[in-house]
Amino acid sequence: MSTINPISLDWKPVRPPGPVTLRGRYVTLEPLNAENHAADLWKAVRSHDELWRWLPDGPYATEAALRRAVEEKQAATNAIFLGILPGGADTAAGYASYMRMDPANGVVEVGNILLTPALQRTSAATEAMYLMAGHVFDHLGYRRYEWKCNALNEPSRRAALRLGFTFEGIFRQHMVVKGLNRDTAWFSMLDKEWPARKKAFEAWLEPANFDGEGRQRQLLEEIRGGL
Repeated sequence: MSTINPISLDWKPVRPPGPVTLRGRYVTLEPLNAENHAADLWKAVRSHDELWRWLPDGPYATEAALRRAVEEKQAATNAIFLGILPGGADTAAGYASYMRMDPANGVVEVGNILLTPALQRTSAATEAMYLMAGHVFDHLGYRRYEWKCNALNEPSRRAALRLGFTFEGIFRQHMVVKGLNRDTAWFSMLDKEWPARKKAFEAWLEPANFDGEGRQRQLLEEIRGGL
């Protein structure tokens, strides 16, 4: 019987993510703030209850209720929420968070992602995910970046694969969310994979990859497969 020896690491714990502003070509991310973002988010989610289907909270019936939820997210200590502001504007069109932070082992998850219609299927949304990944790998030195979603959430599963995460399996009966069972699909990206993923993101985000109407010339997956 062969013996598999563990890999010895020269590893030191990293610091947890904190409130940060990340700027790209198409989007800015900044610490979620009820005073600055709640009203804009309400305008973006109103009449779009379907946006909350896979999230642990919502939908919200009033702007006041949404504002209270944003205030709770702003004050949370177990997750860092960032507002997503596309197009160089000061209007939030969604948010995402760093969560399940494990700096001792260099592991963090991106989750609680709300993309309103103004962000869906845009270069700003893709760049937001690129900036968040780059921050944990390039600036904080994490080893593992995770993406998890309800196993029934096919759009989220496709998004994870498109962004370069690797599917790892299904955790059965993992959670109860809004009174329903959730089997959870797990995905990950590792630090050793990030340089190639980063190069693909940057090539896809180049203005030359978009035609005069903003349509992509090459898919992100195609660029990544050619590297």
